[in-house]
Amino acid sequence: MTAQGTETDTRTDGGPESGTAAGAGGFASPADAGRRLAGVDYLADESIATTVFLAQALGKPLLVEGPAGVGKTELAKAVAAATGSELIRLQCYEGLDEARALYEFNYKKQLLAIQAAPQDRGWQETHEDIFSEEFLLERPLLAAIRRDHPTVLLIDEADKADVEVEGMLLEVLSDFQVTIPELGTVSAVRRPFVLITSNAARELSEALKRRCLYLHLNYPDPERERDIVLAQVPGIEAALAEQLVRTVGTLREMEVKKAPSIAETVDWARTLLALGLDELDEAAVSRTLGVVLKHVSDQERATRELGLKG
Repeated sequence: MTAQGTETDTRTDGGPESGTAAGAGGFASPADAGRRLAGVDYLADESIATTVFLAQALGKPLLVEGPAGVGKTELAKAVAAATGSELIRLQCYEGLDEARALYEFNYKKQLLAIQAAPQDRGWQETHEDIFSEEFLLERPLLAAIRRDHPTVLLIDEADKADVEVEGMLLEVLSDFQVTIPELGTVSAVRRPFVLITSNAARELSEALKRRCLYLHLNYPDPERERDIVLAQVPGIEAALAEQLVRTVGTLREMEVKKAPSIAETVDWARTLLALGLDELDEAAVSRTLGVVLKHVSDQERATRELGLKG
């Protein structure tokens, strides 16, 4: 990819291809985005479909914020599926560093190469050899930049990473390039579609936000969540799906530690089908409450407030 000791720019004369996150399979319009996302069972409202289309058309990263479990990560997966793109995921966490996000060299392989080198070989020659493409381990950010086919880069739960990680992201999101001192600068030939998720556990920097389009996701309204259940759980009756969604909405309104996510609503629907239940009565809720509430205190509160038998 890069010559030893030189700065290599892999872009064509026109710079990296922008707005091509979805490549030839890109969205033609917001309506097209909505239809194609629905085709992979992600029911996007007009705001979501429009923002996804604009992020692709403008070649801008998309920052998606909202509570856990509202479909932020699933949106990235759906965009990849709808456009036939490769999905590359960087899962953020406290302590994430450049070696895990960008690249590192295979130190064990380098050590073996040094030990196997002839004794009369000069250090400079050995150094240039071991800091070459052969010894490079690409991590998600570098991998996404080096792809020449349609790619979706998911930077998941960015708010969990240390503040310093945002500085590392700025070069990537500003110029879609990575500088490797030993090899040079690697610039994108084709820009990936970048989707950054955040649960808003901490405020992301203004510098990062300026480079992104912004979308806030909340729990869907009951009608849309019912449609999601019907789409993802074949065989469930509409009346049961509606009853299920109403119950989940009631649980979310309680002061629980962890409100049920959309995925947990879908799991609850599948649970009822697996048990052969066609009604979410008091006994069914009591038996299956652990599918949607994962803390004892939450289950106790729900049992008390819903008047269930303990």
